[in-house]
Amino acid sequence: MILMEVNMANLTIGKLAKACDVNIDTIRYYEGLDLLVPEGRTASGYRVYNSESLNRLKFIRQMQRLDFTLDEIKEMLALRVSDAGKCADVRKQAEAKITLVEEKEKELKKIKKALKELVVACENKDVPASECPILEILYPKG
Repeated sequence: MILMEVNMANLTIGKLAKACDVNIDTIRYYEGLDLLVPEGRTASGYRVYNSESLNRLKFIRQMQRLDFTLDEIKEMLALRVSDAGKCADVRKQAEAKITLVEEKEKELKKIKKALKELVVACENKDVPASECPILEILYPKG
């Protein structure tokens, strides 16, 4: 695994990007949003990251896979370091995300149903595309 090969104390932006399978520009973007902060800079001005940066970047990527926005991730990170933050606050965010996912799921089912109806309308596959019922339904001529 690549993480074993990387010196966790002094990660360059390139090594951090490679370790988390992200683009260097992504890391810079996260820095611009204050989601990720380099530990410091070398004498020649290169950004230096540590294992905390690596863990934070992994967290950001995992949260994105769970469909959290960068603003929501920023809130979660703030809760993690806050003395006032409670597990209930994190749970509330996760529950809100579940609700949104359920709403998206309903919308996707509607889209799937509509697409299936369009496919049924297009039984003759040899008809020219200009006469395809799917296109006619969605974009009628004249």
